[in-house]
Amino acid sequence: MNDYEMMVDAYKDAGGDDIFSDSEVAHVVLEQDRILGMHAIEGLEVEADKVEANKVRVKVTVREGYKIKNPVHMCFGVLPKEGKQIIDMNVDIQKDAQVEVRADCVFPNAVKVQHIMDAVINIGEGGSYIYKEHHFHGDNGGVEVIAKSDINVEAYGKLVTKFDLLKGRVGKIDFDYEAEIAEHGTVEMLARISGQKDDLVKIREAAHLNGESARGILDSKIALKDQAEAEIYNELTADAADAMGHVDCTEIIKDQAVARAIPIVDVRHPEAKVTHEAAIGSVDSTQLQTLMAHGLDEEEASDVIIQGLLND
Repeated sequence: MNDYEMMVDAYKDAGGDDIFSDSEVAHVVLEQDRILGMHAIEGLEVEADKVEANKVRVKVTVREGYKIKNPVHMCFGVLPKEGKQIIDMNVDIQKDAQVEVRADCVFPNAVKVQHIMDAVINIGEGGSYIYKEHHFHGDNGGVEVIAKSDINVEAYGKLVTKFDLLKGRVGKIDFDYEAEIAEHGTVEMLARISGQKDDLVKIREAAHLNGESARGILDSKIALKDQAEAEIYNELTADAADAMGHVDCTEIIKDQAVARAIPIVDVRHPEAKVTHEAAIGSVDSTQLQTLMAHGLDEEEASDVIIQGLLND
């Protein structure tokens, strides 16, 4: 089996769709610094180049007015037990263009693997970019993910990001996302993570609602057990009339896990409004008792409640 097939198989094992033979579906497959597969379609330009050892530059452009019918699939990963992958990502969604990207990052055998992503994202006027990122890190806890994104959403543009890591170990995650939103633009940043053993999760998401009637949602839901730790830092700033947003962080902890939530709302215009909600605690006792009354033991009932939280 060649490396391309191994990456595709790892992608499928992590829950990815079987899309790589479909000529109407654009995709990119990267293993460490090797470009194993790439396919573009009309209206979508994808460039990928190795720039140095362990580092790849990827540029995705959706041309003005194009609405890409099928989600674009990206598969990033490291197959060996040890390795490093650095991705320099540039995304340009031009005026009135639309695309959804599904990125699967797979590290099935990781013992000592580092994955670094540095992204610059620009969404033009009326453009839409939906980015759904799914991770599978295996069972060893040997993955460190460091991701940074600088995002600009122009007037009437839309950005949605959703990150999930629900099975296997987290290892270490350190995210830093910052977005600038113009008038009538919208941003939604969603994170769903399950940590265990000595996993570490650190997330910083900041959105600045700079334009009139801009909208923003920062929503993190984290479940931790054993000695896992998480620190979630969400900041939403509203600078203009009718700008509105909400910050929501929910963390469930078990055993000796430690969770911290730092919601910051910063309103700088009398006609703007930002709300926040943060909750940290154990599973809801009423829900727990209800499920146990239906025949589940405490551990099974807790897992059902946690999965319901993370899969909303």
